[in-house]
Amino acid sequence: QVQLVESGGGLVQAGASLRLSCAHSGRSFDRSAMAWFRQTPGKEREFVAVITWIGRTNYADSVKGRFTISRDTANSTLYLQMNNLKSDDTAVYYCAASPSVPTPTSRRSDYSFWGQGTQVTVSS
Repeated sequence: QVQLVESGGGLVQAGASLRLSCAHSGRSFDRSAMAWFRQTPGKEREFVAVITWIGRTNYADSVKGRFTISRDTANSTLYLQMNNLKSDDTAVYYCAASPSVPTPTSRRSDYSFWGQGTQVTVSS
C-alpha cells in the first residue's frame, strides 16, 4: 500500500520558520517528481514547489526565495523548508508524487499519489 505521510505543520507567528516532511512508502519514488501543494477552504489546491529525481526544482512565485524543497532518497522523505512565513501561507499542505512525469511539473493532474495533508497556520 502506497503511503505519503506529511508532518511538521503547526501554528507559528509571521516571520517564523517551519520544516515540513513527507515520508513515503509502499513503492519507490526515486525516479518521480515530488511536490508540495497547499489549499485553503473554498479555494483550489495550488502548487507550491516541485523537485525532480535529478534535483531540478520549481517554485510558485509567491514562495520563491522563502521556501526550499529537498528530498532524501535514501530515507524516502521529501522536505519543505519554509522561512519568513506570512499569514498568506496559512493552508493545509499536501505532498504528492508523479511517477509518470519526469519534468518539474506544477500541474495538479500530473500527480497521482497524495498525502493526507498537514495544517500550517501563520498568525500575523
